[in-house]
Amino acid sequence: MSTNQIRDIAQRKPNFFALSPLLVFLVLYLVTSLILNDFYKVPITVAFIASSIYAVAVTNKLTINQRITRFCRGAGNKNIMLMIWIFLLAGAFAQSAKAIGGVQAAVDMALTILPQNFILPGMFLTACFISLAIGTSVGTIAALMPVAAQMASQTGISTALMAGVIVGGAYFGDNLSFISDTTVVATKTQGCMMKDKFHENIRIALPAAIITVIIYFFVGRGYAIEAPATDIEFIKIIPYIAVLILAIVGVNVLIVLLVGVVLAGLTGIFTNSFDLFEWLSQMSTGMLSMSELIIVTLLAGGMLELIRYNGGMDYLVEKLSKKITGSRSAGFSIAALVFFADICTANNTVAIITVGNPAQRIAQKFGISPKRAASILDTFSCFAQGIIPYGAQMLLAAGLCEIAPSEITGYLFYPFLLGAAAIVAIIVYGSKQEKQPILS
Repeated sequence: MSTNQIRDIAQRKPNFFALSPLLVFLVLYLVTSLILNDFYKVPITVAFIASSIYAVAVTNKLTINQRITRFCRGAGNKNIMLMIWIFLLAGAFAQSAKAIGGVQAAVDMALTILPQNFILPGMFLTACFISLAIGTSVGTIAALMPVAAQMASQTGISTALMAGVIVGGAYFGDNLSFISDTTVVATKTQGCMMKDKFHENIRIALPAAIITVIIYFFVGRGYAIEAPATDIEFIKIIPYIAVLILAIVGVNVLIVLLVGVVLAGLTGIFTNSFDLFEWLSQMSTGMLSMSELIIVTLLAGGMLELIRYNGGMDYLVEKLSKKITGSRSAGFSIAALVFFADICTANNTVAIITVGNPAQRIAQKFGISPKRAASILDTFSCFAQGIIPYGAQMLLAAGLCEIAPSEITGYLFYPFLLGAAAIVAIIVYGSKQEKQPILS
């Protein structure tokens, strides 16, 4: 163990005040926007830079240079860098495909295939299937959101509603897929088989998904949707088909998006939609459109690293682990641990890693099976990640749709239903299988 790691452990004592930067952000962005009833009055970048400056200022026992270095370490985390690569390629792909008319062609095909009253449920089920196959909510959103946004514009459906459909479906697979990071981490930290965790999880996720489909069916009935009168230009859909197929077979999301960018460019040149230099210009435009998203991601990563370093996460673990009397309250404690960890880290995989060990100790002590503990961790981390406006998934969806992340929140039917179903599961299974605590 390095000297820096030893110092980290010594520094990380439970500290409620360490969570104050997050409270500053929530007040500046969410509370102010709700009071003013306008989510554009306070730009999310300004709210994050203010709370980041505050986080640096209140960090103690370090010089100003050391504080900034630690902030930069959080901003430069490998997961943050991976997300930025995805954002850049997603922007380049979305803009290139749009420039050749690929988005419009894909929308025309969807409007032709899907029944008139099944547009919203159809898009939700498509997102569920893709995310289950590729195991990543970010990849699902990057692949489907450009088409969904254009479809919303053409049919009169609210763009925020359509974004909520895709984001919700993306979390279905994020929560259940065998190749999802959250599934891998949850099962590894709790010591159970993936198939056992899946069987435990599907009883929660499937009812929530079915209710969501029913809701979208009735919500979508009020829209007048007509099939396109013109012929569909199938050649322009090739980049999207390739992206979906590669994603489904498990190719790395960065390779998937890179192939999509190249195919969109070659298709555009072949169909005379643009020349080589115009294609390069479109790629640049798409990447620059992700600038606000990238800035927010970097600032959030740095701020949340200071919260972790100052003991904010340890405070949550300490407080939520106390006063547990049985398996039901233990289940809720594990749920609360990972829920608040995700709010503080804005990354469901990192949240599970952060609280995995204390969650396992709680589960063992109060008779919760490993598969159920893994299910609780995965489900509540996806619930939290699915509703926070500063998570990478929500920011990407909002960026591709050119709307504020908070506008999507009211349409996130599946994440909220998933959270409700998980709460009911803890109540029901906790009462049926209550065990006497194992004395330590």
